[in-house]
Amino acid sequence: MTLANLKGKPVRDLARLAKQHGVSGWHSMRKEQLIRALIRKAKARQPVLAAVHQPTSVSTTVAAKQFRLSPARAAGIVCRDTATTHRIEEARELLAKAKSLATRPENGRSSIIRDRMVLMVRGPHWLHTFWEVTSRSMKRAQAALGTQWHSARPVVRLFSVESNLQASPSERVVRDIEVHGGVKNWFIDVRQQLRYRVELGYLATSGRFHPLARSNAVVTPAISHGDSLDAHWGDIAKDCEKIYSLSGGFSSENNSLELQELFSERLRRPMGPPPARRAALEEQDAGADRGGKSHLKVDAEMILYGVTEVGSYVTVRGEPIKTQLDGTFSVRIDMPNKRQVLPIVASTADGIERQTVVIAIERNTKIMEPLDRDPEEA
Repeated sequence: MTLANLKGKPVRDLARLAKQHGVSGWHSMRKEQLIRALIRKAKARQPVLAAVHQPTSVSTTVAAKQFRLSPARAAGIVCRDTATTHRIEEARELLAKAKSLATRPENGRSSIIRDRMVLMVRGPHWLHTFWEVTSRSMKRAQAALGTQWHSARPVVRLFSVESNLQASPSERVVRDIEVHGGVKNWFIDVRQQLRYRVELGYLATSGRFHPLARSNAVVTPAISHGDSLDAHWGDIAKDCEKIYSLSGGFSSENNSLELQELFSERLRRPMGPPPARRAALEEQDAGADRGGKSHLKVDAEMILYGVTEVGSYVTVRGEPIKTQLDGTFSVRIDMPNKRQVLPIVASTADGIERQTVVIAIERNTKIMEPLDRDPEEA
């Protein structure tokens, strides 16, 4: 609605426009007066029309007056638009969390997060992989994938390795396993006795794969060696030497420093080839003997057990644990001298339903002063 267009219209058309736009007193106006009134009306409507494109900032009163709506209806429109915007933002946040593989330090651990991935053998048909990824690597992946980032999925890529050379042409992709944010370990079922390796990364719809971390290579044992699938680190303590050996820990050809570091951190004991482990133990014993006095050390563990629906997926502090055929489960958990909050999550096999139980427990250990006694009194 411009001044030139209005001047070219007859008085009858200008009166009809003034009536449609709610110009008061249009009956008695002349042509020039009608033109000025319509121009003023058009200028007054421009800020309101611009605000309509951003519903969260629309004034209910202005909308009600300009569009001839009741205040209640105008407020309802604004509220619905605001709620829709909030739901969209929440959905975007959930998608971002499910897609992000960046990990955070665990409670009580002071170690620095770095990019690493470890593959362990848990039996003839099971592999267990653990990873840590920094936020910096996530940003690099997003920049590298560019427009393909929005459709990319986080996956663990399983390779079969036919030689000792990693990233060689003899590697073959077995399958891609889709994972999600918030976890940093995964069990992988295998059916053949082969040498395996895994990589963590993002797979775009175009087929492009951007790796974040790669693991060591392991060889699955024969079926006669038994299939041990214990999910929690406390449960594998008694079989740690066997699992460490099956994962290549004692092999000079396939030994992984990250595998050794991970076992040492989680089990709180030196791991590695026998000479190095024995030297570390002797050093600890020498340090303990320098005090010249006997001492008493006390530690504690807790057994956590329960039952859930058959076939459910159960995690404790984000780590999966094994459920029996009847849905029961049990796991041994360290009790350090501090307060712990243990979330136990059970998800149905289809992933539709999930229930969380949180247990808070605190250990408070007091060391009393030693009491020296005269040998003659004893």
